[in-house]
Amino acid sequence: MKGLALARQLYEEVFRPVLAAEFPEWEGRIAVGLAGPGSECFGFDDEVSQDHDFAPRLCLWLTEEDAAAVGQRLQSRYEELTADIPGISAHARDRSGVIPIPEFYRRFTGCPGAPESALQWLRVADHYLATASNGEVFRDDSGAFTAVRRTLLRGYPIDVMRKKLAARLYVMGQAGQYNYPRCARRGDAVAMSLALNEFLKAALQAVYLLNGVYAPFYKWLYRGALALPRLREAVLALGQLPACPDAEKQERIEEICLSVQDELWLRGLSGSEDSFMVNQAFSVASEIRDPQLAGLDISVG
Repeated sequence: MKGLALARQLYEEVFRPVLAAEFPEWEGRIAVGLAGPGSECFGFDDEVSQDHDFAPRLCLWLTEEDAAAVGQRLQSRYEELTADIPGISAHARDRSGVIPIPEFYRRFTGCPGAPESALQWLRVADHYLATASNGEVFRDDSGAFTAVRRTLLRGYPIDVMRKKLAARLYVMGQAGQYNYPRCARRGDAVAMSLALNEFLKAALQAVYLLNGVYAPFYKWLYRGALALPRLREAVLALGQLPACPDAEKQERIEEICLSVQDELWLRGLSGSEDSFMVNQAFSVASEIRDPQLAGLDISVG
């Protein structure tokens, strides 16, 4: 059974009746679900995931005021009810149980909720925003937790999205189209691998941005991208790129870049007819209206 299903089962069969019987005055003020760090929160858990920190667990989100009033008692009850569940380390337990809502979001965004300014949005890494908004909420009667979650799930403000996208396109051009062939001509296998990895990561992150989805931690980038609706052929090509012969890699890189260029045109994000992603980056960035973002170097994002 997948981790999110185990969490829901734990809530429905164990915690829901306990909350109703022992915390009736607080039951409607406790948001319950599972979100945050962990492959199961993304739905990416598999047999390999079960070698550590894999067991039923829950997050019980409270406002700061409610956490001060009932958090300790609720946490003690949570620990009692999960004490016999094997496989959860102290590290994983720190991600479960009672968590004040501002504390949960501050771990990932640096703010007690969603970022507010364009620069705040820009400074939060994609994978942190993915982590802050993943998983499932099983119950939130007050709506305090899901109010922030809804804001995050709307995605980046348009200027922030353009800035982050421009930075990824810039790396695609620099690493994949410019530096990779130069490293190949030098016969520098290590530099070739590094350039290819930079290209792969930036290209996959660009795909997420063009799908309006936050990119997760690097080890899940490709797996998650396979489920995205836009640029599916490019994603498959990126998956084949590491294993294709070195003599074919540059041609494959160019094909991927052309697919991204087509998507940029389709979305009205770029007017450039140049397939060099560095020039596409500058075209995308030229439409940024926020003066603070517009003044940053093209590679920042």
